[in-house]
Amino acid sequence: MIELKNVNKSFGTKKVIDNLNLVIPDGEILAIVGPSGGGKTTLLRTLAGLEKADSGEFLLDGQPFDPTSTKEQEQVVGVVFQDFQLFPHLSVRDNITIAPCLVLKESKDVYNQKAERLAKLLGLSELLENYPYQLSGGQKQRLAIARAMAMDPKVLAYDEPTSALDPELRQQVEKLILDLKKDGVTQIVVTHDLTFAENIADKLLKVEPIK
Repeated sequence: MIELKNVNKSFGTKKVIDNLNLVIPDGEILAIVGPSGGGKTTLLRTLAGLEKADSGEFLLDGQPFDPTSTKEQEQVVGVVFQDFQLFPHLSVRDNITIAPCLVLKESKDVYNQKAERLAKLLGLSELLENYPYQLSGGQKQRLAIARAMAMDPKVLAYDEPTSALDPELRQQVEKLILDLKKDGVTQIVVTHDLTFAENIADKLLKVEPIK
């Protein structure tokens, strides 16, 4: 379980997160919804350690942690970015295994087994030797999820996973997120799409720009 206590974040004089208290139970899906400028992505980046909170406390299973100083080997929140950020010169297999190899220092056998397990889970088994330019948008998204999961994070987080997707692909993303929940994956979804959020979430956090 992840817990946030009295978390604050400002950029200059603009307050973005104001005294936020939040609990994310294991195995549940939290959807953070609201308009642009409401602080959704900032909250996600703060949880992932990509931005530093001005004040407040972060707890993992009751123990304090600092998202910005957590070792990569102990990644708490893995993020699937809106633009996927795949390595175009690497195959699907290598996109999944590069971090476990370089950061987790896993052996070739271990990280290859992990790649094959994640590829099977996410419907990429037939594409392991393909390159990102050979994938559809939905396949690229699943690859980005596999790459984030390869680091064994406690929580998987998505930044606007349905932006620019047609209704059929949006339904595929819904199904994927709900299937991962069945496997016990704790997830955070940042989205402006309230209907999508209501379809997947155990808990909704609605945010608005602070005036």
